[in-house]
Amino acid sequence: QVQLVESGGGLVQAGNSLRLSCEFSGRTFRDYAMAWFRQVPGKEREYVAGIRRPGESPAYADSVKGRFTISRDNAKNTVSLQMDSLEPEDTADYYCAAGRGVILSARRSASAYSYWGQGTQVSVSS
Repeated sequence: QVQLVESGGGLVQAGNSLRLSCEFSGRTFRDYAMAWFRQVPGKEREYVAGIRRPGESPAYADSVKGRFTISRDNAKNTVSLQMDSLEPEDTADYYCAAGRGVILSARRSASAYSYWGQGTQVSVSS
């Protein structure tokens, strides 16, 4: 069974940075596509960024492109999300997700991922 544990959320002022980390355990990390989603109360979970496999180019939501960077460390079984130039609109609960056999056309869909972390809160003040 895959387990995902996020860390790194917090409260920051607009323009500042945060780095989220997600530790993967229970299966072979390289076999899983990894992604970050976020959710605001009352809204659907939104794709932020993802890497399907080591060496493949990551994908980003248009709203974070150029500000956020996702990376995976296959030696440490972790995936990170570096968030720069944060905006109040980035305020949300952020979730790490893992899925096996995630096809390219489905990579931005929450339903493509079978495993989820507990979430970490990010609050950006103006």
